[in-house]
Amino acid sequence: MALLDILVAPHPTLAKKAEDVTEVTDEIRETLDNMLETMYKAPGIGLAANQVGILKRMIVVDVANPEEEEPAPIKLINPVITQSSDDLSTYQEGCLSVPTFYEEVERPEKITVEYLDENGQKQSLKAEGLLATCIQHEIDHLNGVLFVDHLSRLKKNMIVKKLNKLKKQGAFDKRQDTHTL
Repeated sequence: MALLDILVAPHPTLAKKAEDVTEVTDEIRETLDNMLETMYKAPGIGLAANQVGILKRMIVVDVANPEEEEPAPIKLINPVITQSSDDLSTYQEGCLSVPTFYEEVERPEKITVEYLDENGQKQSLKAEGLLATCIQHEIDHLNGVLFVDHLSRLKKNMIVKKLNKLKKQGAFDKRQDTHTL
């Protein structure tokens, strides 16, 4: 397995929509494994292929608390939310591609997501709470949307401006020591 470079906003790849995976191959499985290793090392609880420069509809998530639970990784290929609750929940979200910034984002509290697993089998998952938030956050990435896009224009612009300044200062040259989704 290999660690992948995590792109930092406003990298143009993060604003692009990912393409469906047409066939689940050994290369796809290896990429998912590399994404998981990268996510755990960061450390984070979710990672979309866009964030590592791959425009394919793949995400990995693991919301298990590493201090209290065994890892519970989930690999989702071509994920689609088929149901979402009217009830909303708010989480303070962060992002490996928007390091050091956290803001509250409101999303549906419960979702059902259909996807292909790493064997190419169609699966359905009902998620709520942090897992539902994480999956929605990562699917947003696949659609070229960052969590800051859910904020006011003023807040988003302030964050992007600060990110650019930090990037110029070389703050993100070594990307394996960040935190969050």
